[in-house]
Amino acid sequence: MAGEPAQVERHPWAPFLPDHTRVLMLGSFPPAPHRWCMAFFYPNYTNDMWRIFGLCLHQDKNWFVDEEHRTFRLERIIAMLRATGVGLYDTAVAVRRTRNTASDKDLEVVETTDLDRLLADAPECVAVVTTGQKATTLFAQHFGITEPKVGESVAFKVGQRELRLLRMPSSSRAYPMKVERKAEFYQPLFEEYLKPYNNNNYQKS
Repeated sequence: MAGEPAQVERHPWAPFLPDHTRVLMLGSFPPAPHRWCMAFFYPNYTNDMWRIFGLCLHQDKNWFVDEEHRTFRLERIIAMLRATGVGLYDTAVAVRRTRNTASDKDLEVVETTDLDRLLADAPECVAVVTTGQKATTLFAQHFGITEPKVGESVAFKVGQRELRLLRMPSSSRAYPMKVERKAEFYQPLFEEYLKPYNNNNYQKS
């Protein structure tokens, strides 16, 4: 019926937190299921996140891409995340889509993620990466910190823990930057925060 509010969508997945998570990457909320090519984070085939990881770790944007089937190599992705200590989740657990798009600007956040609990569940985490404006805003507001600009970071505390919030370019194709340039922003993240794990000892086949 016209004028009725959009249906509330709940987050489809639990947080992905490997043992020894060093970096927690937070987006806003997954796209609608009809946009997925796999049932995992950053599931839209046109999203460049897994191409960025391919460039940073293998100098090959298609390392995690199954071009023939227009999807991603999920087993390879999960093995890599566990080896490098990268956790994944989003800053909202319930939203309404005000329009039928995947854009953050068309998301009405109904319920935010329990960020304190999320970080408590990742006690070795030293850095949080936000991958979009809405995620950055929600996270910064929760912890009462200044929003960093793209490519910059700010320190924050959770109890006695000192962490950094890093703002990365959005991996969406709607963000006006080539994937190779986005990867240049992400590269220092691997070198500084994931160096103990960044030895490519995960499944490569």
